[in-house]
Amino acid sequence: QVQLQESGGGSVQAGGSLRLSCTASSVTYTAYSMGWFRQVPGKEREGVAAIETDGQTTYSDSVKGRFTVSKDKAKNTLYLVMNSLKPEDTAMYYCAVDLLGSATLVTGIDYWGQGTQVTVSS
Repeated sequence: QVQLQESGGGSVQAGGSLRLSCTASSVTYTAYSMGWFRQVPGKEREGVAAIETDGQTTYSDSVKGRFTVSKDKAKNTLYLVMNSLKPEDTAMYYCAVDLLGSATLVTGIDYWGQGTQVTVSS
């Protein structure tokens, strides 16, 4: 059973930065596509960033140029560095694994973490 655990969320002012981490058990990061999603109450969960097995990354238009997704193979940890944060980035952030495809769509995700809250004040 794959278990994902996020950490690093918190409260920051607009323009600040945070780094989210996601550690996993029973899954090798190099073998599958990993991604970050976010969700606010009353809205659908949306993809934020994904990293493929070959290291290729994709980002949503709303975070492109501000967020960076990466993985540390030795630590089996996924990261999301978030810079120039905006109030609209406030959400619960989830890491996810897609065993068959690219971790960019909610419908393809096989495993989810519990989430970590990010709150950005103006």
